[in-house]
Amino acid sequence: MAELHEVDAWLAALLSQLEPAARKKMLREVARDVRRIQQANMTAQRSPDGTAWEPRRVTARTKQGRVKRRMFTKLKTSKYLKINASPSEAEVAFIPSVQKLARVHHYGLRDRVNRNGREVKYPERPLLGLNNETETILQNALLDFLKIN
Repeated sequence: MAELHEVDAWLAALLSQLEPAARKKMLREVARDVRRIQQANMTAQRSPDGTAWEPRRVTARTKQGRVKRRMFTKLKTSKYLKINASPSEAEVAFIPSVQKLARVHHYGLRDRVNRNGREVKYPERPLLGLNNETETILQNALLDFLKIN
């Protein structure tokens, strides 16, 4: 654990020497990598920690003409999952119009299926998050960027 703190301090010193434009470019690339990882998790229907999401409920209505599309196929596109980078930080977030839907599914909250429909408790399906593998990929991306510059 002590080695990790030393590496973080070393990276922080290197990053502080970069120009703001170079830091912004690097953080944009890192955010793009994070978004790609999150999109892959959503495609695989799994949480960032690797556990599978609870599948949709099978009802009499869905049995006959079942839904052929996987969950969150549109939500994971770059149209809805945006990146924002500045010289000091990078952000991967859903656009405001779909944040409520993402929050309900991410935390497993209650919501109405449609405007006049009944309220349903959705299972928790974490959409965004980091794990050890993601952190390793990000550290490698940072080091690669620093080697080039």
